[in-house]
Amino acid sequence: MRPASIDQVQEVLGAQGYVCGRALATVVFLGLRLGRPLFLEGEAGTGKTEIAKALAAALGRRLIRLQCYEGLDASSAVYEWNFAAQMMAIRTAEAEGSADKDVLRAELFGPDYLIERPLLQAMRPDPAGPPVLLIDELDRTDEPFEAFLLEALSDFQVTIPELGRSARPSRPSSS
Repeated sequence: MRPASIDQVQEVLGAQGYVCGRALATVVFLGLRLGRPLFLEGEAGTGKTEIAKALAAALGRRLIRLQCYEGLDASSAVYEWNFAAQMMAIRTAEAEGSADKDVLRAELFGPDYLIERPLLQAMRPDPAGPPVLLIDELDRTDEPFEAFLLEALSDFQVTIPELGRSARPSRPSSS
């Protein structure tokens, strides 16, 4: 349920135990209404993470957290390949004598071996509605990652070289 007014934002967040002032409720309401990210800045312990948790609970949506750190790169935030499972599949194919390279390559770099990281998880359709994507400690990343993230959030799509473009039909709520 998306709040229909600023007052209702305060009510639903309050029901989750998050006391929200009118200014913040207005920003949350507008972010939800416009389908745009909500960027919150502030000292540690001021409730930035808690509002994402409360908002996800109030909306009945999944909370997906991308914890940023120094050295985080785009592929680590989007996906990785299950290397161990890929190696097992290669060994099995070799042992069975069915190691057709083209077929094996298509299989190894397909959805069965893909480990989705927070950004890709947030782009996947969800029957409950778009998740709340919490991007925490963004200031710890470097400029190229920030640029990638801004581009990914503006278009809400990413490219996995082996699979192609992945886009979300509707934007997640961001905090």
